[in-house]
Amino acid sequence: MIIKRLPLLIAGGVGYVLGAKAGRERYEQIMRSVNKVKNDPRVQEKAQHATDLAREKAPHVKDKVGDVAGSAASKMPGTGGGSHVSDTSDLNPDRLKAGENTGPKGDLP
Repeated sequence: MIIKRLPLLIAGGVGYVLGAKAGRERYEQIMRSVNKVKNDPRVQEKAQHATDLAREKAPHVKDKVGDVAGSAASKMPGTGGGSHVSDTSDLNPDRLKAGENTGPKGDLP
């Protein structure tokens, strides 16, 4: 039984070794190309320009995000904003009369 499978196992092993070698060679080729591009002075200059621009704009973006987040939070019920629901007219009165627990069901993590 094992003798019948021996050629298949040998072929699989050879294929694996050759594939791994080809894969490693291709990986090294790709990494050489990546390093060549990464170390190009033009790419370095553009990367530095992008970093400087991001540092310059970061405070403005932070303020803008804070304003938008604050505006969104003020529109959400229960967050201390202006549209907090104070009356219970839209709640299910049957559940309130029965004293049913309206919270989450089951064990919480």
